[in-house]
Amino acid sequence: MKLSVRVIEARNLRAMDLNGFSDPYVRLQLGKQRTRTKVVKKNLNPQWGEEFGFRVEDLKEELLVSVLDEDKYFNDDFVGQLKVPVSLVFDSENKSLGPAWYPLLPKNKKSKNKDCGEILLTIYFSQNNSFLDLNYNDDHGSNSPSRSFNGPSNSTSPVRSEEIASSKEEKPYAQKSLAGRIAQIFNKHSDTASSSSTSTRFIDLSEAPEIAGPEVYENKSDDQSFSDTFEEVMTTMESRDQGSEVPSNLPGGVFLDQLYQIAPPDLNCLLFSPDSSFYKSLADLQGTTELQLGSWKFENGGEILKRVVTYIKAAGKLVKAVKATEEQTYLKADGKVFSVLASVSTPDVMYGSTFKVELLYCITPGPELPSGEQSSHLVVSWRMNFLQSTMMKGMIENGARQGIKDSFDQYGSLLSQNVKPVDSKELGSNKEQVLASLQAELQSDWKLAVRYFANFMVVSTIFMGLYVLVHIWLATPSKIQGLEFVGLDLPDSIGEFIVCGVLVLQGERLLRLISRFMQARVQKGSGDHGIKAQGDGWLLTVALIEGINLAAVDSSGSSDPYVVFTCNGKTRTSSIKFQKSDPQWNEIFEFDAMSEPPSVLDVEVYDFDGPFDEATSLGHAEINFLKTNISDLADVWVPLQGKLAQTWQSKIHLRIFLNNTRGGNVVKEYLSKMEKEVGKKINVRSPQTNSTFQKLFVLPPEEFLINDFTCHLKRKMPLQGRLFLSPRIIGFHTNLFGHKTKFFFLWEDIEDIQVVPPTLSSMGSPIIVMTLRPGRGMDARHGAKTQDEEGRLKFHFQSFVSFNVAHRTIMALWKARSLSPEQKVQIVEEESETKILQTEESGSFLGLDDVSMSEVYSSVLSVPTSFLMELFGGGELDRRVMEKAGCLNYSYTPWESEKGDSYERQIYYRFDKHISRYRGEVTSSQQRSPLSDKNGWLIEEVMTLHGIPLGDYFNLHLRYQIEDLPSKSKGCNVQVFLGIAWLKSTKHQKRITKNILKNLQDRLKEIFCEVEREFAER
Repeated sequence: MKLSVRVIEARNLRAMDLNGFSDPYVRLQLGKQRTRTKVVKKNLNPQWGEEFGFRVEDLKEELLVSVLDEDKYFNDDFVGQLKVPVSLVFDSENKSLGPAWYPLLPKNKKSKNKDCGEILLTIYFSQNNSFLDLNYNDDHGSNSPSRSFNGPSNSTSPVRSEEIASSKEEKPYAQKSLAGRIAQIFNKHSDTASSSSTSTRFIDLSEAPEIAGPEVYENKSDDQSFSDTFEEVMTTMESRDQGSEVPSNLPGGVFLDQLYQIAPPDLNCLLFSPDSSFYKSLADLQGTTELQLGSWKFENGGEILKRVVTYIKAAGKLVKAVKATEEQTYLKADGKVFSVLASVSTPDVMYGSTFKVELLYCITPGPELPSGEQSSHLVVSWRMNFLQSTMMKGMIENGARQGIKDSFDQYGSLLSQNVKPVDSKELGSNKEQVLASLQAELQSDWKLAVRYFANFMVVSTIFMGLYVLVHIWLATPSKIQGLEFVGLDLPDSIGEFIVCGVLVLQGERLLRLISRFMQARVQKGSGDHGIKAQGDGWLLTVALIEGINLAAVDSSGSSDPYVVFTCNGKTRTSSIKFQKSDPQWNEIFEFDAMSEPPSVLDVEVYDFDGPFDEATSLGHAEINFLKTNISDLADVWVPLQGKLAQTWQSKIHLRIFLNNTRGGNVVKEYLSKMEKEVGKKINVRSPQTNSTFQKLFVLPPEEFLINDFTCHLKRKMPLQGRLFLSPRIIGFHTNLFGHKTKFFFLWEDIEDIQVVPPTLSSMGSPIIVMTLRPGRGMDARHGAKTQDEEGRLKFHFQSFVSFNVAHRTIMALWKARSLSPEQKVQIVEEESETKILQTEESGSFLGLDDVSMSEVYSSVLSVPTSFLMELFGGGELDRRVMEKAGCLNYSYTPWESEKGDSYERQIYYRFDKHISRYRGEVTSSQQRSPLSDKNGWLIEEVMTLHGIPLGDYFNLHLRYQIEDLPSKSKGCNVQVFLGIAWLKSTKHQKRITKNILKNLQDRLKEIFCEVEREFAER
């Protein structure tokens, strides 16, 4: 006889950990049979939704249900327990208890914490057991409970039964023999005929020892089979879907990951419909016999859809033919995404009672094909669920993995014969077609006018204006009175004053709306759209389609959004869409070819308000290429993060393509480059090794292993494992005594790497300390030793077998993924040497005479001219003042003679965040020459801004005129002139000019005040 226990959820559990939460799981025991649920992390109201089966040999036994809190380093903490006599379940109506809430009790009555929470259970005897089934189980059954997966119960309408105090003393209870109990099954109708009232629907627990009265959930619809078609059942599931997330892949690995040219509902019907011939064809191919496909049944009041499939698996090389039972449960079916969990039990094999194999089938929509047809993405993952601990765990898992792999090779081959697979190369060729189809939506002026002016405010304003005009036409002029005079007619009453105010406000709003309409009509966009990528390697193409529900930050109820994409230090900026909350871009951005595949693409949406002003972030997102299948990014809606974005539920629509144009020699070329940095030969790993590495950390196929080292991870205690290095990640994995620790983070996440000298605690080995950037690598925080106040994680690795090789390899890979500021300065200097702007003999420096210059700053400084010129001399004063003024990584070339008394130099620096929100870069050329009367100096400068919106639309021209004051021996007069050379046309020159002028004036004041302070301190 089989007793089934469904552990659904718990509520109001005690907090056992210092963080105010618990990591609860449920342990069940019936006689010598034990099992447990999964652990729910940091939750006092956990949901398990798991079902277990126990073989009952004696109705005098009690089911012990214990809730415990998992603890990694110490014994698990006890939360609460309850005991349910098996005979109580057997005597109940329909041999079933629940669903019902049971109070959890402490181990003894003297415990101070008597409120341990409640647990929702369903306990019942399987109704399909016969006397022959019991005999078979006695001879061939296992001592271990079976296990299946169920969703949590959402039953409602609780009815409270009588609550009886528990007692440890066993009360007299009439026990019947097993044969009598079985006989009662066949005579239950006569026994229960007298129980017709609804009150007998529930169980009286007053005689049950060690259990308090449960809060019972009335379940009006019992588990049922149906005669509906499979399509109707899927429609029912779709209507009940509550928008749950797609289950993630099981941790055992992926056996099948393929795109098919078929719609997701059709693929789901092919694989799981009872009328499909796919299972029968697969059975014939694999030699499976006695295949029986059970009908799909709704259970738990229609919340769960499951079926049972039984078959005899064909004999293999090492295993004889074995009977298998596969319980399939729908976890999600919303019409587009389908997820089925299959739990396979094979109790007849050796150690078969200790484990179950779980397979997860996930069908999701794939990208649209060039032909316009739909595609589906099928992923099959697995895990081994051990119900009991065994020393043969590793051998069982490896044997099962190989057998399932061979089976799914045949599965995939047969499926490819029925449905055409989609080649990823075909999707790549679709890139040009997709991008070519992107074009801005064209609207006529009439449509734009209707869109902007068809509202109540405009109609009411026009009506009020006409009304006033008619009144003026009909009315006679009033007499001049009060403070009025000819030509000035003032309101003569409070009512007239209010009406005038309303008319003015309405007129102002109408003018603003007309201005917005004109901007929307003439705006053609600007930015990096259409700039072609250069070079050979990994080409990243991003198509920005549209945005929805962007936050409104302007007083007009909308915003001026634009998007900044950042990848490997390079940025691409979209055009600015003025007065839009649902902007339509249809712009394409290409990043220059990269030698290594990119790790992440940062997306930031801003509201434009000048290049130097503090921009308001409307939301941000990060696209991780290591955690996302690139085919899924061909058409994706990205939800934005941030307070404003989450409040407005903002999203942007992107199409992302990543292609390698260098062919298959990427690995060898990269390793050759790394060998020069490391100074040691690096061997190419085998395809099998790379495949294992990719599956271990769930990485895309283009990621390859460079090297791995045995080391210790230092946390509270050293943990021995292996450190894996690849072009984009550094990962750690260990499996000691069945406890697995696995994590990885990106090279770009590392802010600093230091080597700590050997100590006694590090067993005489140097320690490599990796410090991540604030807020980065949070998925790997369980491997970090410490975390500082700013959110920086620190990882300690020690006890390397070959420390020097490991350290050199780590440093080489880190430098390859993140250039230092000095390297950036060197690159800028090399580029500037090849792009020196020539000076025309007949004109002034760099054509400044062609730019309209205006005075922006003038002051008399109490410092001599010679000291002030040190600001442009390239010495310590120059660097110190500019860095204090917010110029980071300030560097310059020496002054070089160009012509006569004229000298020229190049300057590079980055803006501090308090100067520019975007921390843009500046490359500048300066020319120094004496004034005509030799009484001062003239410094002319051409400044180019990089990395800020519209920075490539203009150059800044500055002229510093420094003259000696005859009246003061220690003073000079400084005049600064500014001119803006517009390289591209834009409608927003006035806004940008005003913003630059204000920022420059503040910066000049700060610079020259700092010079005076430096002079006073000398």
